[in-house]
Amino acid sequence: MDNEKTIKMLNQDLEGEHAAIIQYLLHAYAMGEGEMSCEIEAIAREEMRHFDWLAETIVSLGGTPSITRGNMRMEGKTVTGWMKDDVQLEQDGISMYEEHIKAIDDRRIKRLLKRILSDEKSHRDDFRHFVDKANKEGLTDLRGSRQDDITKVIDWGIEHEYTVILQYLLQSYLTPEEEVREELQDQAINEMQHLGWLAEELVDGGGTPIIEHTEVDKSRKTADILKVDIDIENKVAAEYDRASREIEDPKLKKLFTRLRDHEVYHAEVFGDLLKKEEG
Repeated sequence: MDNEKTIKMLNQDLEGEHAAIIQYLLHAYAMGEGEMSCEIEAIAREEMRHFDWLAETIVSLGGTPSITRGNMRMEGKTVTGWMKDDVQLEQDGISMYEEHIKAIDDRRIKRLLKRILSDEKSHRDDFRHFVDKANKEGLTDLRGSRQDDITKVIDWGIEHEYTVILQYLLQSYLTPEEEVREELQDQAINEMQHLGWLAEELVDGGGTPIIEHTEVDKSRKTADILKVDIDIENKVAAEYDRASREIEDPKLKKLFTRLRDHEVYHAEVFGDLLKKEEG
């Protein structure tokens, strides 16, 4: 099988991992704090590891990792229904990995896919267990329909964080500079924390997180990547600063102040890297 066909298959797998990450996080956030939501977030983190392995493999073959999100299964109306959706999503992934393992000749890639497949089978069993657990514990959807100026700001923050997570990850795979790659991945992890804080705060306040992103920058030159990222970090830092000054709720004020400080830090780190890149 030629590289082009292999890359296409791996990107299909990558898109499936992307869908799983977002589906599981949405379910975990909607349940609020608790043992099962923590376990589901841990599964989402394992899917993030798969995402990274697949993306790195695609780049090693000369391809570009897809940031398109695959199809999620969101038919369930109860926590039990969500867990059934998650079982089916894992089964979808298992079927595709099995198909791709048979089709791909490269021994190294087959080994990686078999490793991921093992995790997916374990995840499927976990979610089967969660179906029963949700029933027994009477877990419910904690999201609400609140919509006001505060929830709009939080929604905006979630959209921003999701966008830059994808942007920084993609850029980290495209840049040849090791130091820049490491910083981009580190900041992507930090932005994922931000997304979680905001989504959980929204649920606690009676709202419903919607995890969607805006356009992702696809610059390939390292200097261009850093310039774009400095600009977006400065803009979002200013927006979080405005929110921290205008919102009266002490808990939210503290959260937005912390987010602002993190984004200022990101901009400064990227600025130092740009100076080094430009010599």
